[in-house]
Order: sequence, then structure tokens, then C-alpha cells
Amino acid sequence: MKSLWKEITIGNMNLPHRLAMAPMTRSRALADGTPSDLSPEYYGQRASLGLLISEGTQPSEDGQGYLNTPGIYTKAHIQGWKKVSDRVHQEGGHLFIQLMHVGRISHPDNMPHHRQAVAPSAVAPGEQIFTADGMKDVPVPRELRTEEIKDVVDEFRKAAAAAIEAGADGVEVHGANGYLIHQFLGENSNVRTDEYGGSVENRARFAIEVIKAVVDEIGADKVGFRVSPGAPLGGVNEGVQIDQVYVYLVSELDKLSLAYLHIMHLGNESLLGKIRSVWSNPLLVNRAGRHIEDISTDIDNNIADMAPIGAWALANPDIVERLKKGAPLNEPDRSTFYGGDAKGYIDYPFLDK
Repeated sequence: MKSLWKEITIGNMNLPHRLAMAPMTRSRALADGTPSDLSPEYYGQRASLGLLISEGTQPSEDGQGYLNTPGIYTKAHIQGWKKVSDRVHQEGGHLFIQLMHVGRISHPDNMPHHRQAVAPSAVAPGEQIFTADGMKDVPVPRELRTEEIKDVVDEFRKAAAAAIEAGADGVEVHGANGYLIHQFLGENSNVRTDEYGGSVENRARFAIEVIKAVVDEIGADKVGFRVSPGAPLGGVNEGVQIDQVYVYLVSELDKLSLAYLHIMHLGNESLLGKIRSVWSNPLLVNRAGRHIEDISTDIDNNIADMAPIGAWALANPDIVERLKKGAPLNEPDRSTFYGGDAKGYIDYPFLDK
């Protein structure tokens, strides 16, 4: 694992190693989307990971899909996140807030305005979602009018500005996992006939417009982007042109000199190699189902520059120390992943405790 401990510069950050904390939904925000008083402790405990990418954070009321996820579009949200960023910085870490608009992966019962979700097209994902009344079918969303799309782009821009006001070091725009930006990329989730649908270039247009707006607002060195090529999450399928979709998108984003590109990788090695070849800046690769002993393999083989970790970071706030010492790891308690209180959130033991 020697390559893990080499320093690296990401955007305007000098990081001590090649690990990072991947974004993980925890559903512990207050009902209005303000991070709870437990959040500064949760993130602060994990600051030794260097770069902490926050849980998905909605840029607007329309962007919320799940109960008790945080927002970054009100003064209260900004104040709540300021406590988090201050604590992370006190502990020597850096914080990127992930901007996540869920699009159609929502339910009126989970949204503050209780309206129909918006999406590229009026196509339901064919999935269920947890609500206060239990699991329910995700309803058919409302197709965004062409003239509305610029307003959604502006929501991302304003949210990025709010994240910087809250003291974050930057933002990661979530273009993966079946959510809004990924829905625009999907062949089955985007059946539009205007300039945002049809061709590869049209389906990538929304993602590129969002990133350009965010870069214009806060600077490219404070912006990352996440993709998940081929991930079936949310019912999205990019179709037979999947390679063209991502090579085109990444090539266009590369022109903007973002801080990093973050891939949730499901095993398409050929496409990963193509993305690596057209991307000039740091590449973060998070392999699904990766064993902890293989954490440095992609870095060793020059496939990736950093290796974000999810559940292992959740269960081991001092995982950097544990890996360096070869110490045993705490096992993640999946029953406490989503919602609840301090249990399974800030009570995982440290080595010295």
C-alpha cells in the first residue's frame, strides 16, 4: 500500500495521501434539511482521510428525494454546514459538499412542497422509495419544460455559492447513481425531442451546462464531478452508446480543468481506460465491492490517482491510522446506515479507545 501514502494536489488542496471519504447518504439531517448537531462530530472524526466528500445534498426543494437529507439552499442550511466545515478544518481535513438533485427518484411525501418530482422525461423508474408511511412506488415525474432547465442549472450554481459561503473547500456535482444528471444521460430515462434529448451530445448538454455554471460561480479548482457508467441504479440505462456518452462528456469536462473526476466503477475496464485517456486531471476511482486489501491496486497500476472509500470510512473514523498500522477494522453496521441517532454514526471506536 505504499502508493497510498504519497501526497497529491487536488484543485487548491495539498492532500497527505491518496485516500478520501466517498459520499454516503446517512439521513440524519433535521426535517428542514439543516445538518444536525451530530454532523460536525461525524465529519470531524474522519478528517484524517484528507478529502471528505459529503453525503448528497439537495440544491433546492425539487432536488430532495429522501427523508432527512441535508440541503444547501437556505440560510439555516449554510449555518449548519458552516459548523461542519469549521470542525473538519480544525481537525486538518478538507470538505467538498456533494450537490445531489435526485430528479425522478423521489415522492411527494418526502418533498417539502409535496409536489410531483421533475425529470428529463415523464418516465417512472419502476422502483420503490422509503417514505414516513413505508415503501411506496416512485410516481411518474413531470417532464421539465425546455425553458425550465436553465432554472435548474441556476439552482446548482446558487447551491455551489452557498457551499462556499458555508466554508466548504468545494463541491462535487453528482452526475451518477440514477439521479437527475444521470437521468439526462440515460437513453431510457431521457426521451426528449428538444436540444436536451436524442443524440449523445444533446443528452450530455445538461451536465455540461451545470458544470459550466458552477465553475463560473466558484472556480474550476473547487469543482469535482461524479459519474457511474453502466450503473443500473434508479433504472437508468445509457444504451448501446454508453462509451460514446462518457468519452464525449468527460472530454468536454476536461476542457474546464476541474479539480477531479470521480467514478463509481462497476467493472467496465475498457470504458474506464478510455475515460482515463481523455481526462487530464486527478481521477478518483471507487470500485464497487472492492476488498480493503486491494485499496491501492488502481493507484499502483496508474488507473487512478485516488481511492475513495465508503462503508469502511463510515465504520472506522481512524482508518488511515488502522491501515498504516495493519490494525483490524470495525465492521460496518448496516442497520444504522440510514436515519437514527448517534448509534452507528459517531460511536464507532477508535484504536486508542
